[in-house]
Amino acid sequence: MKKLLLLLISFLIGIGLFIWVGKMVGWQEIKMAFSVFTGWKGLVIFGLTFLIMLFGIWEWKVILKGEGINISFWELFRPYLAGYSIMYLASIVLVGREAFRSYVLKRKNSVPWPKSIASTIIDRILDFTIELVFIFFGIIFFLLLVGFPPKNLAMIFGGVFLISVIGTSFSYFKISKRESIAKFFIGIFIPKYRNDHTPLHVEHEIFNFFKIKNRYMWKGFGLTFLEKLVKLLRTWLLILFLGKKISLLPVVSILGFSYLAMMIPIPANLGSHEAVQALVFNSLGLGANIGAVFTMISRGAELIFVLLGALFFFRLGARLLGDSFLKKNNNPN
Repeated sequence: MKKLLLLLISFLIGIGLFIWVGKMVGWQEIKMAFSVFTGWKGLVIFGLTFLIMLFGIWEWKVILKGEGINISFWELFRPYLAGYSIMYLASIVLVGREAFRSYVLKRKNSVPWPKSIASTIIDRILDFTIELVFIFFGIIFFLLLVGFPPKNLAMIFGGVFLISVIGTSFSYFKISKRESIAKFFIGIFIPKYRNDHTPLHVEHEIFNFFKIKNRYMWKGFGLTFLEKLVKLLRTWLLILFLGKKISLLPVVSILGFSYLAMMIPIPANLGSHEAVQALVFNSLGLGANIGAVFTMISRGAELIFVLLGALFFFRLGARLLGDSFLKKNNNPN
């Protein structure tokens, strides 16, 4: 109930931000800019978004292969999109995507819990690491191009980035030393699970994956980087389609701030992404209205896959629950 209330509050905040951005830049200007985006241009953006999804699935497949589990690409397609829809629509539920994908691997493919859970956590670590790289260079390039933003804004974005860097650095330090993080957090936050060894087995799988000599780790990083490069290309093309000429450095800044906005736990980043990009685009001399349209079109392309993922989520969930119910009835003891 508490999570549902938080989800509702964050969604209402997002709607408020969305309306505020619309009024600030002008709905008519947004409509005019949106009308430029038609036909083959829309297909190009949709195609690149689909390619981003395919790279994400490929990355997950490589991670599982590194754990000694071979599952076909298309068998991972549905749980991946279902997990993506959970992350997109219920971002306040921090591990919802990982929990569902792990559950599907366990129930549908008989993958042991430690390996199924570890694969989704490794996926998140790889994604977050490369996104931090883009955020770092995005902020640097933004400062070089525009200068320092207002003090309050700099403190908010700087604080979020600094916390993320410290958290990631701490995780990699512990992984390199093969020192348990799970024991530390379980002992403090959930001591009743102190005797449950599953988290330690999951951690062991993660440690094994992030060995320097593990070629699957490097493949995972490579695929994640390629996925982000496709997103960079989509960002650049979308801005060009909206009638603005732009060089590489501002594009990296825009993508970096997109990833920064995604850290705000609002469903579909509604409002928060528009507010951030309206400010960034305006600072770069591209116009706040173009920034708002940019985020709306990006969200529109992603929403198609989110809706498809939601369909997979309900179908897979219903099927797995049905199978569990039948097994329980067939084995009453």
